[in-house]
Amino acid sequence: MQRRSLGVLLLWLLAVSASIVVLAADPSKEPFTIRISCGSFDDVRTAPTNTLWYRDFGYTGGRFANATRPSFIIPPLKTLRHFPLSDGAENCYYINNVPNGHYQVRLFFALVADPNLDSEPIFDVSVEGTLFSSLLLGWSSEDEKTFAEALVFVQDSSLSICFHSTGHGDPSILSIEVLQIDDSAYKFGPLWGKGTVLRTAKRLTCASGKPAFDEDLNGVHWGGDRFWLGVKTLSSSSDDQPISTENVIAETLLAPNFYPQSIYQSAIVGTDRQPSLSFEMDVTPNRNYSVWLHFAEIENGITAEQERVFDVLINGDTAFKDIDIIRMTGERFTALVLNKTIVVTGTTLTVILQPVKGTHAIISAIEVFEIITAEKKTLTQEVSALRTVKGSLGLPLRLGWNGDPCVPQQHPWSGVECQFDDTKDHWVIDGLGLDNQGLRGVISGDISKLQHLQSINLSGNSIKGNIPLTLGTISGLQVLDLSYNELNGSIPDSLGQLASLQILNLNGNDLSGRVPASLGGRPLHRARFNFTDNAGLCGIPGLHECGPHLSVAAKIGMAFGVLVAILFLVVFAACWWKRRQNIRRAQKLAAAEAEDDVGVAAVGEWVADGQVHAAHHAHLEQPKKALHRSRPSSLN
Repeated sequence: MQRRSLGVLLLWLLAVSASIVVLAADPSKEPFTIRISCGSFDDVRTAPTNTLWYRDFGYTGGRFANATRPSFIIPPLKTLRHFPLSDGAENCYYINNVPNGHYQVRLFFALVADPNLDSEPIFDVSVEGTLFSSLLLGWSSEDEKTFAEALVFVQDSSLSICFHSTGHGDPSILSIEVLQIDDSAYKFGPLWGKGTVLRTAKRLTCASGKPAFDEDLNGVHWGGDRFWLGVKTLSSSSDDQPISTENVIAETLLAPNFYPQSIYQSAIVGTDRQPSLSFEMDVTPNRNYSVWLHFAEIENGITAEQERVFDVLINGDTAFKDIDIIRMTGERFTALVLNKTIVVTGTTLTVILQPVKGTHAIISAIEVFEIITAEKKTLTQEVSALRTVKGSLGLPLRLGWNGDPCVPQQHPWSGVECQFDDTKDHWVIDGLGLDNQGLRGVISGDISKLQHLQSINLSGNSIKGNIPLTLGTISGLQVLDLSYNELNGSIPDSLGQLASLQILNLNGNDLSGRVPASLGGRPLHRARFNFTDNAGLCGIPGLHECGPHLSVAAKIGMAFGVLVAILFLVVFAACWWKRRQNIRRAQKLAAAEAEDDVGVAAVGEWVADGQVHAAHHAHLEQPKKALHRSRPSSLN
């Protein structure tokens, strides 16, 4: 029976192991990687590893500038991108086509090479709507603070990284790295998963004294190219001793964290004078932290179990008891990793390695992560609707409206009010307050897609166009203030469907037509409606009386009738004019023919007259000839 149970247990362990292999990354395949040289117009490669940095194109807005690198650990890049407050308080990089999975996101910061700009900006950084880093005064003078790093899950094939101005200088970004890591990397316990973001608070490699990246330590890409700050001692007041070895360390470069061998080939050990080791760092109070401690027995004098045994205390509590590296790993020169999640109520996290047997404690490396609960995002359709409204209203650049409207909660969009909807497990928009913002656009019908709105205030702008009919579908709307704009047209009847409406201000516009009866007749003991200062409005007390009220269809019909009549008159006039022209042409032709007939008659009469005259003349000449013939004989 006992053997059977053992066999079942072994089968279960094999099954679990198989499942882990399936989930683990395949080191033979390259993980997704993108590195952006911010502000660069061209792709760049940097020494000593010939790392490729892509040009900064199509990801964000902001301005380009030359960079001043405040630390030698910063990549040797020459440009950056910065975001003046005039461009908005929130600015984001949007990186699309990122395969879903687990990623290390790292940002390096630099200073703008311009003496006229603030030399050290102070700002916040968020990834996927979750605030994970705040740059404080003095960051540019400390190597560890010139970059921010977080482990985050990508779930919708895109990644947003946002920079939130605090009013102290322009956020300035030198580079962005998005490096895929194993889906199970840094799995610290039940809280781990897609609902958490891990911020790298500290990563030390002991005794080396030199900072290095995984690339420099012959790590694999699935490790995420971690940055290790080298230290020779854990504190300035301690009497620690660095040691190292060139022996091969077993159990390194294994999934899911793929730690490089080099971090275990050096270590800090206690001394006879101070056998314990103590590490201390500042933290944010009332937060959860995940502590990862790295060991390997590399000291020549320790060769067997029980020769070095120590406890690990974190903030005074025993986190690990009776740590015997050789016993726990099975042999010397073998890596051992211990992880503990703790809640820190104060401002300091302290790790003490206290010997129990043997003389000195030992440690190879330390990693500390702040565990941050990932923010729930705003409903996708409401974010899309807000962006449409942003474009149609013509929001000035200074309002920003980049990233997520509601998160991080410390930096919501200006003029947007949010509430968390437990039923949808997302944030929703319940208010728009954009009064007196110099808006000059129109109100998009897509505003009705913000179905959780309770208040809209767009007063005191220069908004034109009609009031959208779809506003009447926002059933929970209680306040609608569109006063003192340049709206025209009539008031939609659909506004009368807003049963919850308590305040309606449409005064100071160019509206016309009859106020819908559903609004004008509403009891005013609970509601306050204002329609004044609209010269064309009529139909309720306080406004002038309306003439015969025509429906929209009737007005369209009347306009069509007038158009047809005008068209008929134009056609009639054209036909009349053409007919008149034809008549005049015919008259001219008839007159011309008549003139020709008269001319012919005159010629005929003239010819006839000539013949009569000639006959008469001949008749008179005949007696004269006879007389002439008779006279010659008498003269002789």
